[in-house]
Amino acid sequence: MADLPVDAEPRTSSTGGRDLPKAVAVGVGLLVVVVGSLFLWKPAFVLFAAVAVCAALWELAQAFSRRDVHLPLAPLWVGTAGILVSAYTSGLEALMVSFVLTVVGVVVWRAIDARGARALRDASAGAFAAAYLPLMAGFAMLLLAQPDGATRVLVFVLLAVASDTGGFFAGVRFGKHPLAPTISPKKSWEGLAGSFLLALAVGLVGGVVFLDEPLWVGFALGVATPVTATLGDLAESLLKRDMELKDMGTLLPGHGGVLDRLDSLLLTAPFVYLLLSVSLPAAG
Repeated sequence: MADLPVDAEPRTSSTGGRDLPKAVAVGVGLLVVVVGSLFLWKPAFVLFAAVAVCAALWELAQAFSRRDVHLPLAPLWVGTAGILVSAYTSGLEALMVSFVLTVVGVVVWRAIDARGARALRDASAGAFAAAYLPLMAGFAMLLLAQPDGATRVLVFVLLAVASDTGGFFAGVRFGKHPLAPTISPKKSWEGLAGSFLLALAVGLVGGVVFLDEPLWVGFALGVATPVTATLGDLAESLLKRDMELKDMGTLLPGHGGVLDRLDSLLLTAPFVYLLLSVSLPAAG
């Protein structure tokens, strides 16, 4: 869902090794779908998010299979629908209950289908997948459930897009100093600075203008989002490095896989939800 790839090779290519026109076209198309679903009929965004998370789980399962780890996709897909719908309709407590039930379902599924160390390994990977994808996405559903939820989610998405886009262009143009060379050699400190600059601008505009929040809230959103987005991106890069993959998939031309675009959103969602719940608890 984030707009542009962040893994640009500093100062080696004007497009970071990606088909930039295709990436921009796909990114804009995704953003149009997001905005349309948010403001025309909010449940459509729940469905869109569920499809995206299920696709990302499939990509993760394909990656894990390279290490002979097999995710039980059936209970994870059912659990994803339950987690996202429960979060949207019934709140935080329902989100956590649905997550626990999903993990239980994963464990039981693998216990029936396999035995011993293999079942334990697969069930552990399934529990990780449930926490990494549908649980984190559930916080976006909690944002959406608020009376002004469409605007909250839009600001959340634009913050992650801004972090990714600022990091991409600053990294390509100015990147010289690797940020985390053992995890993602293509990321640079200059790219991170670009993420902060653009996310801060979006945070201030989104927080103050769109959400009618105090200035400090917009500042907090703009400063923290590049941290959470970059951590999410590095976490996925660590997984890809372990699996010896460049991208998690090929479902999104110019971007790679769905998970390659969700990575920065996943860890950002809980932060945005918590901050806005404290500062804007009863929006109308």
